[in-house]
Amino acid sequence: MELIAERTSKKIYRDKDMSIKMFDEDYSKADILNEALNQARVEETGITMPKIIEITMIDGKWAIVSEFIEGKTLKQLMDENPDKIDEYLEKFVDLQISVHEKKAPLLNKLKDKMNYKIASANLDATIRYELHTRLEGMPKHNKVCHGDFNPENIIISNDGILYILDWSHATQGNASADVARTYLLFSLNENKQLADKYLNMFCKKTDTAKQYIQKWLPIVAASQSVKEKAEERDLLLKWVNVVEYE
Repeated sequence: MELIAERTSKKIYRDKDMSIKMFDEDYSKADILNEALNQARVEETGITMPKIIEITMIDGKWAIVSEFIEGKTLKQLMDENPDKIDEYLEKFVDLQISVHEKKAPLLNKLKDKMNYKIASANLDATIRYELHTRLEGMPKHNKVCHGDFNPENIIISNDGILYILDWSHATQGNASADVARTYLLFSLNENKQLADKYLNMFCKKTDTAKQYIQKWLPIVAASQSVKEKAEERDLLLKWVNVVEYE
């Protein structure tokens, strides 16, 4: 097995035509099984993604085994070909729109997940109340939402097919929350210019008002702040505190 990536509490290996995501021993079994279940449920929608082969234990650690897709991430291609950034961004946005067109009725609801995260966030009680109230007022949809849609989670295979990776955060709900999260991820990677370009392109293609997506930003920022990453906290709090001035 060849180690190809390392994330917090998990390592990803390649073994021939298989990708093995191995979790640390103390990782929640429920979260691992939920991730595999999410992936299986989304697979049934026909979205192009690596298919799950098995869930197993290796050396006392849980692992999810999926197909290995040979290719490069969209992030790698964007970094290698800055002159093609608009072309890649368009593929990215079109792919996200195609995900939002799908339904997976058994996925967890985005609203439930957001309410739980807001309640868990290290924020003032007044702000938490405002965020819960705002969330309750948002239109209820049931579209497939990836939850971590960014160029690192897209692989373009050697024959040009786009595959979407990492469905651990998948829910069903309002697509604009998913877009707000992608916008936030670009901003957290200090790429505000690309974040704005992405948002403008999405809104134009889907005829969505930018203000509608921006209403989700404080909610999404609060849910992201639960991760307690010190380097992100200041920027996230700026987004969260927008609710105080409206």
